[in-house]
Amino acid sequence: MINSREIMETIKMIDDEHLDIRTITMGISLLDCIDSSAEKACEKIYEKITRLAKDLVKTGEDISRQYGIPIINKRISVTPISIVAGASDAENYVMFAETLDRAAKATGVNFIGGFSALVQKGFTKGDRILIESIPEALAKTERVCSSVGVASTKAGINMDAVKLMGRIIKKTAEITADNDSFGCAKLVVFSNAVEDNPFMAGAFHGVGEGDCVINVGVSGPGVVKAALSKVKGQDFGTVAETIKKTAFKITRMGQLVAQEASRRLDVPFGIVDLSLAPTPEVGDSVAYILEEMGLEKCGTHGTTAALALLNDAVKKGGVMASSYVGGLSGAFIPVSEDAGMIAAAECGTLTLDKLEAMTCVCSVGLDMIAVPGETPAETISAIIADEAAIGMINQKTTAVRIIPVVGKGVGESVEFGGLLGYAPIMPVHKESSAEFIDRGGRIPAPIHSLKN
Repeated sequence: MINSREIMETIKMIDDEHLDIRTITMGISLLDCIDSSAEKACEKIYEKITRLAKDLVKTGEDISRQYGIPIINKRISVTPISIVAGASDAENYVMFAETLDRAAKATGVNFIGGFSALVQKGFTKGDRILIESIPEALAKTERVCSSVGVASTKAGINMDAVKLMGRIIKKTAEITADNDSFGCAKLVVFSNAVEDNPFMAGAFHGVGEGDCVINVGVSGPGVVKAALSKVKGQDFGTVAETIKKTAFKITRMGQLVAQEASRRLDVPFGIVDLSLAPTPEVGDSVAYILEEMGLEKCGTHGTTAALALLNDAVKKGGVMASSYVGGLSGAFIPVSEDAGMIAAAECGTLTLDKLEAMTCVCSVGLDMIAVPGETPAETISAIIADEAAIGMINQKTTAVRIIPVVGKGVGESVEFGGLLGYAPIMPVHKESSAEFIDRGGRIPAPIHSLKN
């Protein structure tokens, strides 16, 4: 039973502490759109997306008005296009990306994810065509997001794919150089990619999912920070308990919105992703939560331990609030989207190496990191390989969304705008990884993958 005190607490969270529903994401299967004719497949894709998602944006806005809960984004995720387009006669999949973009604009959603391929163990013809199409596809579309899975705990790391993605990211940066290499902000490389992630740019609708589902992503770093400010100086058991209780309240709100959207759209409810997704707004920062625990600046010694506590407590509180928690669920650390992370990177406390250590215990990985445009493709591939190894060995999802900004170097910054914020250009190691990356092949799966 919800009482008046809880209602007032929620109102305060929304008004003063930046609590919001970050996204309602409709996942749509395109498996029944497969056709040997690329043109016919694209027609089927456009028709299905616009038919199922025609009321998605309006429903989100109606729920937001009725309950007074900010719902920031409405999005769509689809079956990985490499699977759908692989049966077609197309030699380039840009037309599929353009179809997704037209459907996104027609339905009014912010982004559509699923221009994706899963190649952790090898490539199909469709996978190769899709990956080679990514730079042009992201340059020619506004709302399409792309992801590639290159590793998993079960399969190991496809180092041929890792090498290829370094080159693809560089090409995407170059082809979108006039827009500060923005195409790379819509491209994620995964280890252990999940099928029900509602967040962009990595969302896709997995083949294990239903025909159409509603997934909701909540957010509330500001709420957690405010809660921790009331337990200053108390022990870590109290800190963990405070975060758990706060995550419970945040997730309850997400569950309400998800079930209401599901009912109104007559689409099954999938999951609530209870990730703490920050914004460039002051006060809405994961870094500020870590600093509230007693760190002078995010990135200093102790940061990884603080993040581990935060991530675990968020998950524990969330699973008590909803029976269907999924996606990534935990704490995101995207540099450009977090005011505290930006400040820590600018002053040099937060480095790429420290971020890599933090990804061992957070929800995703190296996210929205700008590096010098002259960074070699092999260095980018090596960064991806390191992150994929962390995910593979630790049986968790890790990812890399890195932007080599053409024409810019360390000491400069790049402005993306909106929720994507701005990012200082971070230094990378200058020593070459080329000979390592050129080996190719597959890094075998770890021994603990043999669990059957």
